[in-house]
Amino acid sequence: MSLPSTDTIADADLRHPRFRFLLSRCRNRPKLPMGVVHPCSAVSLEGALDAASHGLIEPWLFGPETHIRRLADTLGRGLEGVIIHDAPDAHTAAQFAVMAGRRGDVAALMKGDMHTSDLLHVLLDRDTGLRGPGRMTHAFAIDTPAYAHPLIVSDAAIHIRPNLDEKRDICQNAIDLAKAIGIERRHVAILAAVETLHEDMPATLHAAALSKMAARGQIADADVDGPLALDNALSPAAARLKHIDSHVAGRANILIAPDLESGNLLTKALVLLADGIAAGMVLGAALPVALTSRSDTSAARVASAAMAVLLAAQERAA
Repeated sequence: MSLPSTDTIADADLRHPRFRFLLSRCRNRPKLPMGVVHPCSAVSLEGALDAASHGLIEPWLFGPETHIRRLADTLGRGLEGVIIHDAPDAHTAAQFAVMAGRRGDVAALMKGDMHTSDLLHVLLDRDTGLRGPGRMTHAFAIDTPAYAHPLIVSDAAIHIRPNLDEKRDICQNAIDLAKAIGIERRHVAILAAVETLHEDMPATLHAAALSKMAARGQIADADVDGPLALDNALSPAAARLKHIDSHVAGRANILIAPDLESGNLLTKALVLLADGIAAGMVLGAALPVALTSRSDTSAARVASAAMAVLLAAQERAA
């Protein structure tokens, strides 16, 4: 997930115009009741409270109440009006939060100070979890000052080595996220190490198949092309030099990684080396789930909350 930073939200406002745009799209929308699971670190609690102060969410905190209140006092943050559901540990907090989601008490969830796998284990339970009608996937929406528009990278947290069917759902869920956050022209690059087909490189074969599936309507609402290497997916100059004639090459804003490891590494590189803010979401669950890293900045958590607000609005409209 994204790496530690000294960013404040004010810094992000100045350097990341798409971050401001994301917040502006949430303006005048009702606050989203959001269950924050085990907010037991300074950054996880501050992120939830900052999202509330921006008018995005009504936080419901699930975790050890005594610890949360002591942490808030240490941070100098008030908890007036904040609902706290006492839970002794992260696993129990996740169970309580998911139960609240199933009852309709909260309309979204956010991961706090706990391992991603622990939350996913509860979310994915077939009997008591929050499975939706489709496949759950993960995506990061990344705002970096070095690039002219936001990027979505998927999947970087759930599917380790996705097969072709899983990649189709990864593509479609990422496209739907792009629609929700206001990306009007969606260009999906299916990434590989090269832009030509090689039998010994399965990522290139998956990319070609996904491109054909999109051409025949099995993936909707975006231009899809691949295989594309990262340089010719993002750089018009690289695409021209390699003589790639494509609506996607050089203008991609959705990047589908070959596997979880490459998607995770790409996201961390954009955060660490390109000053990015990465907001993570679980897509395809019964509720929007902000899947933040334990080391995410408050700005990244606020951005994830904003995405949850927009996804919930899209689901209500549908």
